[in-house]
Amino acid sequence: MAMAERGETVESLAHRVGVDPKTAGRWLSSGRVPHPRTRVVVAGILGREPAELWPEPYRRRDLPWFRPWAELEQDATSIRSYQPLVLPGLVQTEDYARAVLRAGGLSTDEVEQLVVSRLARQAVLDRDPPPQLVIVVDEAVLCRTVGNPGVMARQVRHLADVAGREHVQVRVIPADEPWHAGLAGPFMLARLPDGSEVAYLDNQLRGEMVTESADIASLGRRWESVAGEALSVRQSSALIREAVKRWT
Repeated sequence: MAMAERGETVESLAHRVGVDPKTAGRWLSSGRVPHPRTRVVVAGILGREPAELWPEPYRRRDLPWFRPWAELEQDATSIRSYQPLVLPGLVQTEDYARAVLRAGGLSTDEVEQLVVSRLARQAVLDRDPPPQLVIVVDEAVLCRTVGNPGVMARQVRHLADVAGREHVQVRVIPADEPWHAGLAGPFMLARLPDGSEVAYLDNQLRGEMVTESADIASLGRRWESVAGEALSVRQSSALIREAVKRWT
């Protein structure tokens, strides 16, 4: 139905995605499920959500529009994340994640389900080999109270521990830095095993997967700009240690 609505055939879809027509045919005739990135691309071509076309892989507790990214994240060889307001989900403690999610007007059950899902995502950092994770945050993230001081004390200690891992870098943009490109909003970039890149943008209502090469290139330039404003890893570690003392 989705293919007919868009005027696509197996052959035309295969050509646009860059796969053999037999491979595309198996998605229809034998119920084969494409690679996560391929699902996102095909869904974009057909004007549908990946979970609508292939519901089984997405029967999880996190939000439907976030599931494609969460799955791609597990395959990533590197992840770059910029956050101006809160710490990224991959380094959040349980209490910090719960406090962030409670601010979104969700029910208690919804919050608890999303906390479980968010913590489960963090297993990617223990994968062998793990992805290279580079995080850039504004210094305000270390100073703003999320939950209460006890929550923040545990969170910044956890951040310091994670930042000490060989495959993780945390860099901080100092508070006295003027307006910069990153303040337009948070974003993440992930590199996949085949060398391709995908991105994720967040807003007040939902997130958006980005796969278009021009958009990825634009976000790459924004990342370079944001990273250029940040302190070195050593200087950032010193700021995080100061935050630990301040919240303890």
